[in-house]
Amino acid sequence: MGYELRVQRESPLAYAELTRATASADAGLELRGTPEDAEVIARHGDAEHRVAIWQGRLYGEPTSDWNVAQLARLAALLGGSLVGEDGEAYVIRDGIVEQVNGAAAYEFGKLEEILSRGPVQWAA
Repeated sequence: MGYELRVQRESPLAYAELTRATASADAGLELRGTPEDAEVIARHGDAEHRVAIWQGRLYGEPTSDWNVAQLARLAALLGGSLVGEDGEAYVIRDGIVEQVNGAAAYEFGKLEEILSRGPVQWAA
């Protein structure tokens, strides 16, 4: 298991809301599975990639900047925030994907550029 990022909201997330958000043509995401156990898929080129896991809560274990960007997009679509295990937040601000921890911010890069590059794995 890798580092986990979870989608948090003030109100609990219902599976029906996740279904509606991923069904939007603008989302470019697909939800597969059941209300108990599902995954959110995004395509890049001809390949499909798992972005998030639903098991009564929504989370992901990113392996690339692309995964982080997709998770941040999904969190925003759901009216929530993307939070890491250490309490840091991942946001999209003015088209830039950022990690924010207190007063410190790290820029992953421009959302559109990250998405166009695809899921290039981080070096181990």
